[in-house]
Amino acid sequence: MGTSGLFDLERHFAFYGAYHRNPINIAIHMLFVWPIFFTALLILYFTPSLFNIPLIDLSLFGHDLILILNVGFLLTLIYAVFYVCLDVKAGSLAALLCFICWVVSSYLGGRMGFSLAWKVVLVAQVACWTGQFIGHGVFEKRAPALLDNLSQAFLMAPFFVLLEVALQKVFAYEPYPGFHAAVRARIEAEINDWEDKKQKLIS
Repeated sequence: MGTSGLFDLERHFAFYGAYHRNPINIAIHMLFVWPIFFTALLILYFTPSLFNIPLIDLSLFGHDLILILNVGFLLTLIYAVFYVCLDVKAGSLAALLCFICWVVSSYLGGRMGFSLAWKVVLVAQVACWTGQFIGHGVFEKRAPALLDNLSQAFLMAPFFVLLEVALQKVFAYEPYPGFHAAVRARIEAEINDWEDKKQKLIS
């Protein structure tokens, strides 16, 4: 049985799923969503430590790794906690991936330096966002979810890709019995409502 309010997985999943039904658009998001998150953490590596918290100096495969508890870490923590609250099993996997992204982006940031990192991030972000807008405009034929609910779209995108594609389609994972049926019903209701509104604007 699902929860309600902020951690209502059915509601969040149905909202995002209603904007992502075309298989090509979904495939595009599979390729680009996590790189967007990763490169965002890469550029945030260069933000200062929060509250002057000391740096964490480690060694990774013989290379120095400096972890900074900064805005990038805070963003990672928010995403990780939110995903675990949505669903403990899938959310824990998503949280682990978030922290792996944070650690690896910190390592790359330390090796690349800001002068190179910002250029890599810029190219990656432009390419990934362009691909996603093409996916919506050409294949989905519906504006991205972020135009209707920016925070919800940004928070749910990585989790949707993981749960919808990797866990559901590959492992037939379901957070609880009846989850996918309930989500499909909500998506159909959302699509019908959207089509009614679009028809009213045309007529």
